[in-house]
Amino acid sequence: MRAALLWTVNDFPARSSLSGWSGQGYKACPTCNEDTPSMRVIGKTAYFGHRRFLPSTHRWRSNLDFDGRTERKRPPRGFSSVDIMDQLRRVKTTIPGKHPNYGGVKRKRGDDELNWRKKSIFYELPYWAEIDLLGTLMGDPHKSKDTHNARRDLQNLGIRSELHLYEDGNKLMKPAAEYTFSDANRRKFCRFVRSVKFPDSFAANLSKNVAQNDSRIVGLKSHDCHVIMQRLLPVGCRSLVNKTISSTIIELCTFFNQLCARTVNVTDMVKAQDQLVIILCKLERIFPPAFFDIMIHLVLHLPEEAILGGPVYMRWMYPFERYLKRLKDYVRNAAKPEGSISEGYVVDEALTFCSRYFDDIETRFNRPDRNGDGIHRTRRFFVFESQCKPMGKQSQVYVEKNVRDRAEFYILNNSPEIETYLNQHKQELQLRGCLNPDEAHRNEFADWFFEKIYAMNRVHAPEVTPELLSLASKSNIVVSSYPACIVNGVRFVTHARDVRLKTQNSGVSVPGIENEIFYGQLQEILEFSYLNDFSVVLFKCKWFRCDSRRMVTENNITSINITSESYKDDQFILASQAQQVFYVEDPSHGPNWRVVQHVNHRSIWDITEDGMSDIDLLQDNSSSNFTLFVDLGNLPQINLQQNDGDVIPIVQPFTTVSQHVNETASFLNDDDEEDVSEEDVETVEESADEETDEGNDAVDTEEDDDDHSYHTSDSD
Repeated sequence: MRAALLWTVNDFPARSSLSGWSGQGYKACPTCNEDTPSMRVIGKTAYFGHRRFLPSTHRWRSNLDFDGRTERKRPPRGFSSVDIMDQLRRVKTTIPGKHPNYGGVKRKRGDDELNWRKKSIFYELPYWAEIDLLGTLMGDPHKSKDTHNARRDLQNLGIRSELHLYEDGNKLMKPAAEYTFSDANRRKFCRFVRSVKFPDSFAANLSKNVAQNDSRIVGLKSHDCHVIMQRLLPVGCRSLVNKTISSTIIELCTFFNQLCARTVNVTDMVKAQDQLVIILCKLERIFPPAFFDIMIHLVLHLPEEAILGGPVYMRWMYPFERYLKRLKDYVRNAAKPEGSISEGYVVDEALTFCSRYFDDIETRFNRPDRNGDGIHRTRRFFVFESQCKPMGKQSQVYVEKNVRDRAEFYILNNSPEIETYLNQHKQELQLRGCLNPDEAHRNEFADWFFEKIYAMNRVHAPEVTPELLSLASKSNIVVSSYPACIVNGVRFVTHARDVRLKTQNSGVSVPGIENEIFYGQLQEILEFSYLNDFSVVLFKCKWFRCDSRRMVTENNITSINITSESYKDDQFILASQAQQVFYVEDPSHGPNWRVVQHVNHRSIWDITEDGMSDIDLLQDNSSSNFTLFVDLGNLPQINLQQNDGDVIPIVQPFTTVSQHVNETASFLNDDDEEDVSEEDVETVEESADEETDEGNDAVDTEEDDDDHSYHTSDSD
């Protein structure tokens, strides 16, 4: 038997240690290798210049608004395993640190070693060769990339003169930029984040991370950043920055929704690879070069990694981070954390081993899940499978006859086992010449079905089963009501109780016959009892009107008006039909609008019966559910200075200023620009190669082998 190392799960700094390719310097990208697009700005290296990934004839290559120059470099070439191994053969085995062999100083790295710090031991395996956006928007002085050095970079490049620093007496002033929130808008975004309530076990309570004065968002964990990036930032920024900037941010967030989907379509990832180049070019037109650290550049290579490695949820760090939190809880002596973790781990393993021999107490092996709904008896009829695990105090309520009649007809009409009787009754109504057969069918079918089944039961017809007889006998006049329940591993709570909780579990949706989706709020959980101990659980919901005036979908964001109610006479659904959603405020449409967010629970999967698909899938919400459309037409010409022209002293980044969003951003008509012709491309090939060589020569060859300090961003 032999063992093989298939993959490792690590963040980017750890990847540098494992692979040997340094994650710093001008060539920090391990995929682009020696062709990494980078430039030196004040105090740091910026990975700027993604126009080189565009086609050679793209008109943005000749636009001077990016960095004041035309872009003629070719896209980075792909490096095969043979190329990588050839580079590693040139890496020398060195002694770390200062050594007499090097004259008592650290050794300088040779030009032929590129960014390799060492040859990892993993390359000895024969098969190894084959295998701060939010901080900038918020204007946080500790996390923002919009620093005074970033503004000086713009001045050195000769672009975006409206954002250059200038002196006012003895103060150095920084004009307020459009890509940062004003003081009022920053508070609006913080209040928006504070108002969000997530479903149970979906995410942390982000309201705890908002400062009391609604000026900052602090203490975010990696999963919190993940939720904000995919769920909240696209919604919250739409009304706080101009449309050009917000649409670009939404496009980037939509890509992450695609990437993190359970089902990743290879075709979607191939398209996203090309569209990401446009998105990054748009970001280069908006943000200063200092914004583009290596983490921003690495986004470009994520689709390729998803195609090679499969869905991201199988490879991300969250399970390990949850386990690390568990290990940290073992610490009782802050002076000796390692020893505390070791002792706690040993004790936990011993107790786990002993617990396997206990049958009469609850252990981690027999403890029910938090949202487990237990084991229900198997039923033949679909409607009797609509069961739940009730929660809270049970109450017996009397339901009015007209409401109970509508509920019972819904149960009968959604029973595929009696479809023959439903069609038979409709045919009889047509033969009678009924003027309104649909209404007559709703009003008369229950009594007709009762008489039909009991007549068959009197002659002992074999078709009459206990379940069929119970369904025809109608329900008990007294109905059980619950404030909450768990259905198929999902927790639902009535809206009256939900408003008093920190979580939101009252949002429901159900698909229609024509693939439309209906959205609503859960009002009541009712259990209708039948003969022979059969029962059906129904959800009584308030359904929102979903016409074109009251439901708007833009950039994969669905907003709905919650003041208009629809289907007042058809409020019931089976508990097993409900799909959970949650609603967040929509600042761009007003207080009566909510944005619909669909929920995909971590431990719940939708598996098809045949398990086959004609689409090349990497393995349940699908990446195809998120349409990533990037406008490839005109490049926006943005006045990045805010309208009123107010400025901020760089020594007082949180000074209150009157800032307004420029809602009348103009657009540059690129139709007048001349595209780069194929002949021009051929004539500049040699100069492009020379520029590439010059960029590679700019690498700091004096970078030390061991003097590497790694910094991780909040998104790691």
